[in-house]
Amino acid sequence: MVTIDETKVRHTALDDAQGLGLGVFLCGLGMHVLTHVGLITGQTAGIAVIISYMTGWSFGAVFFVINLPFYLLAYRRLGLEFTVKSLVSVTALSLVTDLLPFGFTIDTLHPALGAVIFGATVGIGLLAMFRHNGSLGGLGVVALLVQDKTGFKAGYVQLISDAVIFAIAALLFPLSVVGWSLLGAVILNMIITFNHRRDRYIAT
Repeated sequence: MVTIDETKVRHTALDDAQGLGLGVFLCGLGMHVLTHVGLITGQTAGIAVIISYMTGWSFGAVFFVINLPFYLLAYRRLGLEFTVKSLVSVTALSLVTDLLPFGFTIDTLHPALGAVIFGATVGIGLLAMFRHNGSLGGLGVVALLVQDKTGFKAGYVQLISDAVIFAIAALLFPLSVVGWSLLGAVILNMIITFNHRRDRYIAT
């Protein structure tokens, strides 16, 4: 029988680079789909999307700025490596989301399918980043911190914060937009809840 200790692996720099790179790309792809169909999401990205819709500012730029205050918390609680990886990942995602429209355009996409694609791609992308000790900063840092300290699953923490963001969004957007957006957020968070298990995957 294999014990947890026997399943430990050590990630190389190349392992981390490809894992974080894949995660950023999948998250960027999901955000491109989300904004194309005019939906919203939760977490820090959701706040950035709402601000972007209301002001016309670039999502990438808003997302980068909003994340800045969270790096101090990440450094104090989760270490330098996690903070640097998160900073690099957030910067990369900001660039990817701004550049994708130049090479990938979508003709027709129903909001329901867009929500599913968003939830699946971003959920898998975040899993890849979590497994390489990275994140997209913001409220995700808080969720990971709560899970590591209390055992309360990161997915549930994100669901609670999403509920607050969606309640505010319901005052600003049509209920159809909020409804389809909620579908995407639920899919994303359920993927993280069922698959982000440190007792199943341990890496150093």
